[in-house]
Amino acid sequence: MDSATALTLARAQFGLNIAFHILFPSLTIGLAWILVFFRAKYARSGDETWLAAYRIWTKVFALSFAMGVVSGITMSFQFGTNWPGFMNRVGNIAGPLLAYEVLTAFFLEATFLGVMLFGMNRVPGWVHQAATVLVALGTSLSAFWILALSSWMQTPAGHVIADGVLVAGDWLRVIFNPSFPYRFTHMMLASGLVASFVVSGLSAWRLLLAPGDAAARRSLRTGVLIAAALAPLQIVIGDLHGLNTLEHQPAKIAAMETIWKTEKGAPLVLFALPDEDRQRNDFAIQVPKGASLVLKHDPDAEVKGLDAFAPDVPPVAPLFFGFRVMVGLGLLMLFVAWAGVWLTRRGALPPRGFLWVFAGFTFSGWVATLAGWMVTEMGRQPWLVTGVLRTADAVGQISEAQLGASLTAYGATYALMLLAYIVVVTHLAGGGAGPRAPSEPMAKGAAA
Repeated sequence: MDSATALTLARAQFGLNIAFHILFPSLTIGLAWILVFFRAKYARSGDETWLAAYRIWTKVFALSFAMGVVSGITMSFQFGTNWPGFMNRVGNIAGPLLAYEVLTAFFLEATFLGVMLFGMNRVPGWVHQAATVLVALGTSLSAFWILALSSWMQTPAGHVIADGVLVAGDWLRVIFNPSFPYRFTHMMLASGLVASFVVSGLSAWRLLLAPGDAAARRSLRTGVLIAAALAPLQIVIGDLHGLNTLEHQPAKIAAMETIWKTEKGAPLVLFALPDEDRQRNDFAIQVPKGASLVLKHDPDAEVKGLDAFAPDVPPVAPLFFGFRVMVGLGLLMLFVAWAGVWLTRRGALPPRGFLWVFAGFTFSGWVATLAGWMVTEMGRQPWLVTGVLRTADAVGQISEAQLGASLTAYGATYALMLLAYIVVVTHLAGGGAGPRAPSEPMAKGAAA
């Protein structure tokens, strides 16, 4: 067995699994809090339009939550099958963090999701509202524990080595490691942006079919307002996160900015074709001293290049292009959101051309999130846990044929599942909330 090929296939398979999985939590975390808002607006006003919005987006949430659970279970199996060295070496830290996610977040979601989905006419109104809030809290708690583990793998802290394995010496330092506050905040804002663009995009699609749908108008307005508020915050947090990464993972920053050699007054490369063999940027468009100014806030400051970290350097091209996709798409999302706030003021219906723009940006948050996660995870290479465990030392003894076959099967299955999901949610949104079925009369006091 060619160990290098097996490692590449194992990484590709896990990358495919986590990329597919992250689509759904990145939506449900933010969407859950939007549902809390819709439910609270209905409770306070008694306006059936808010109830209609709540009903349609609850269906989208339920489907997305189920997809996230299924893909998450599949992904977790790979810790044992493809990466046994990971759990053997750091399982005393990773295991408890994953267990905390199940015991707190998942149990909270699973317990109250049924009440949220089916209990509106079976429990008092305040109980139903509380269930919606607790489900939203559960999604955020899930992100907390998963990002605590992910951040610890990027910037490990609080651990000690006993008998060749890592154990937690200080759980607070393990959880609140140097990059966790920035990574958690960045991901929560990203999830809010993903959800807000899905809500506004699918609402715009509904309005293209039925311009008089009041619930779709309010959902569109809600989505663009949330996106317009979160996008600038994301830019600020992203800059702080980048400075934190420069301090703790400077090789990742050097790859993102294609800084090949340590230099003072490093240029900011806007676009180039990185040549990793020759360690140069072809067809570069750059701003003189821009990287030093952005990274060190001093145009003449020295910035470490990839030569300072050889041979342990991450792949340059994926980080360079992934970062620019994330930033470029984020700026476009900011423009679309602010335009949406203006066009929907006082409940106005945007021109059809802009409704198509909103609809076209429905899943833009997914693309930006995937690009960001690619930068984050590939930028750690060749380490699985930075400075502690190399990726090559954690892979299991699986044949190339087995990995290739399972990778192909996963790819085909996930492509079909994603296509089916998009078709279903588009159909749900396009059909609107619909009339309430005779079996769904509002219980007395359900809006209270």
